[in-house]
Amino acid sequence: RIRILKNAHVLACTFHSLGARILRESISALGYKKDFTIYDEEDSEKLLKNCLSELQIAEDKGFARKIRHQISQAKNDLIDPAQANVEFRGIYELYQQKLENCNALDFDDLLYLTIKLLQTSPSARLEYQNRWLFILIDEYQDTNLAQYTLAKILVEKCHNIFAVGDPDQSIYSWRGARYQNILNFEDDFPGAKVVALDQNYRSTNTILESANALIRHNLERYDKKLWSDLGDGEKIKVFIAQNEKQEAAFVVGEIGKLGRLDETAIFYRTNAQSRAFEDALLARKMAYHIIGGLSFYQRREVKDLLAYLKMVVSNSDLIAFLRTINLPKRGLGGATVEKLSLAATASNQPIFTFCEEALKRPDLFKLSPKQKEGLKNYVQTIYSLREKRSECKIHELISETMGLTGYLEYIQEDCETFQDRKENLDALISKAAEWQNEEPNPTLPHFLEALSLRAGAAENANIPAVKLMTLHNSKGLEFETVFLVGLEEELFPHIHSEESIEEERRLCYVGMTRAKKKLYLSSALYRYMWGTARFMKPSRFLKEIPQEFIENLSLPSFEREEPFMSSSLEFSPGDQVVHKEFGVGTIKTAYEGSFGLMYDVYFSQTNSHRTLVAKFAKLQPFS
Repeated sequence: RIRILKNAHVLACTFHSLGARILRESISALGYKKDFTIYDEEDSEKLLKNCLSELQIAEDKGFARKIRHQISQAKNDLIDPAQANVEFRGIYELYQQKLENCNALDFDDLLYLTIKLLQTSPSARLEYQNRWLFILIDEYQDTNLAQYTLAKILVEKCHNIFAVGDPDQSIYSWRGARYQNILNFEDDFPGAKVVALDQNYRSTNTILESANALIRHNLERYDKKLWSDLGDGEKIKVFIAQNEKQEAAFVVGEIGKLGRLDETAIFYRTNAQSRAFEDALLARKMAYHIIGGLSFYQRREVKDLLAYLKMVVSNSDLIAFLRTINLPKRGLGGATVEKLSLAATASNQPIFTFCEEALKRPDLFKLSPKQKEGLKNYVQTIYSLREKRSECKIHELISETMGLTGYLEYIQEDCETFQDRKENLDALISKAAEWQNEEPNPTLPHFLEALSLRAGAAENANIPAVKLMTLHNSKGLEFETVFLVGLEEELFPHIHSEESIEEERRLCYVGMTRAKKKLYLSSALYRYMWGTARFMKPSRFLKEIPQEFIENLSLPSFEREEPFMSSSLEFSPGDQVVHKEFGVGTIKTAYEGSFGLMYDVYFSQTNSHRTLVAKFAKLQPFS
């Protein structure tokens, strides 16, 4: 994409590669040798574990990874060990000292140490300020503090800086991006000229006017108004579904009418939402591609839990056994597990049956005390799950599996992926609850078979296909038709603080402006959350788009129904009730909603208000 004039002597690179170039030339001023090694995440984590061992700090599961994340944040915020939070200052100091002793840098050092070099060495600062007299930066709204500081140092002599960016598209604060960098540009560089790139060459005016109206609700932004000479185009279509399955069916039905699968995209806020749309697309035999991720049924945590359920059903499933035996770790190495499977085959016994026998007969298979304890733990876990199977529904069994196996604790070890993986498990539980309600005779083997058939429907990269992706992955892309789904409070916007709400709104703005001609917005009135049907309030973002740009394809109002009172109510306001998951609560209001009787309930144990569908909530009187 970059065309450079011959002999122009232009350097085009990322901030980190620029830092690496400077350090290769001048790092000796900081006491390092120029042939330093750059550690990747795995190397950094191993070094941190070494530090924890030396400091005699117990390395709890995932602790080294959490500390590495904290140190990374500190370096990107230009916080040195002496200024760091007292809770991890000692670890940070030792880690940095060991890096220096190894003549090694971690990835964040490429900026952190470059800035340190330029701030402490006047000769180095002058050399690089004279070398690059013009600095051009793209996507300036996504720069973090370290990148901003490096740019500011390099141009403080020549003042020649050209930055391109859109503060309305700053959606990466969780990576350290600071949209304030672009908003403060004129203060940081007095005399700077601002050129508004407000003509859009992608979308129709109706889409742009709607996006403009939405983003105007943000307070921290430049006031600009996108326009296009492509005409007004079609109105934005809004659909309020009864539930997530109906929402997915509507979207896929519309795609079937439109054709051009390769010019159609479905955007959602969280990865877990893809499940309902994948199911609907598979049912209609429509090809799809997941952009920036895996198909729902191919995600590791989904396959892990399904493998445990397969072991509940069968003694013979070797693949499920191999996937679960050391998940979480039970002290059984790969060589031992392989010998176990070979011995089971040689004895012509199912793998789980052989494990049971090996625990009863020490002469059958040699195990160390630690290995025996690990195998015993696994076998007893499967026994416990088999007992639960007889007393639980399938979605409840999945939840029990996460707890009894320690799997939920296991995925918490990676703080960066935990939320995503937990939401995928929530979606699996919701799938099970939904499936049970639809099947006349729901059994666990039948459920596993149904999901296996879905997982086996592989994506074909060589045919036109609908694109599915999170909103974060949509940035920079464009499609003739976009379906932006799941527009509900607590889902999108995903969180509640005012600063975060502004970023959520920017994310919605980004999603809307990916559409060239057709834009659909949809939500569901209730969703399954951990197996419970939960009433969902339509997103505030739907209300922020003027009605003149909207074609409503559904009649339900965005507003809550009026309170409903009747002598036939099971409970009345003020009654105390018990919910299986949320505990004791107090009925605040009761009303007739889209799904019959609805309750607003306050649960004191969690200090939370819940809207529940009476026929699903199964509330009991508290006595």
